[in-house]
Amino acid sequence: MVLGRRNKGTFMATKRNGNGNGSSHGNGNGNGDGNGKKPRTRAASVENDHVTKAGQPVTYTTAGHPPRSDSPYYVKARKALHQIHGTLDKPFFGPQPIQDHHGGGLWVFDDEGWFFVRNLVGIEWSGQFCADPAKVDLLRQNARRLYAGFPRSFDEFKTLGIDLRSLLDTPITDSDGVSRWTDSICNASVPLPQPAHTGSVPKGGGVHNYPTPVTDIAFFKRDDFTLWVVDDEGHDAAVVPFYDRSENRRDLHVIHTEPNSKLHRLHQAAEARGQGLVISEGHPLHAQLANQAFGEEPKPKARPRRKSGPMSAAPAP
Repeated sequence: MVLGRRNKGTFMATKRNGNGNGSSHGNGNGNGDGNGKKPRTRAASVENDHVTKAGQPVTYTTAGHPPRSDSPYYVKARKALHQIHGTLDKPFFGPQPIQDHHGGGLWVFDDEGWFFVRNLVGIEWSGQFCADPAKVDLLRQNARRLYAGFPRSFDEFKTLGIDLRSLLDTPITDSDGVSRWTDSICNASVPLPQPAHTGSVPKGGGVHNYPTPVTDIAFFKRDDFTLWVVDDEGHDAAVVPFYDRSENRRDLHVIHTEPNSKLHRLHQAAEARGQGLVISEGHPLHAQLANQAFGEEPKPKARPRRKSGPMSAAPAP
């Protein structure tokens, strides 16, 4: 999946290495709403559990990884990622500050500069401890084949303090090899702003908290469409249009709901029937959800009144 060439719309256009600023983990602040309620817990750091408030009835938690010291590979990868990101004219995932998601990103350099592709999978830091070295080595082999077609990448990474050739030429046979790959520039290398990394709705929809098929939509949807909406019980839900924009209809396809909500039960029932949950005009929730997703529907213009005056009789047949 290629995400960039120079001056190609919203793609990741690049130039030669520059300096980028930003921290790897970032900071988050949770504030109360002034009504005596507890502040919502935010997953501002990948070291924290990623807590998502699913309304009042339930809180579900995605485990974070325990605190750890940064490996030398990770320190180099983080620095190199920020330098590469600093060269991008229009970063696809968002501007600085960014965090380095362990998502299997591969940065490649050609005649037009840096561009970004994804490996088969990424390895989250906590996932390395159940990783099979032989399977992780397939990721190394896949990356090695890619970079063989873009040899300029090796010299460019050297200017960033990365020995890419050594990384790619060393077979992964044990846990040390898995650890090195996990924290390398070939894995800890997806530049995500904190809301898209560990954020929670309504201030973000991070990949650590929500399914990737949903979170990816935020990067390519139209700016005037709102992906995340709130139902009549105060629960968050993700929706997409059910029809193409040219049809000028406001039906919604519900693609993600919070557990223990009425909308979630409707979603599950539709899935059990092998159907999607579509909210159409006439549904009790349609107006509320559609007005959030599409914006307020324009009110119909009042018809001009006919001028009053004498009425002429219709001619007899």
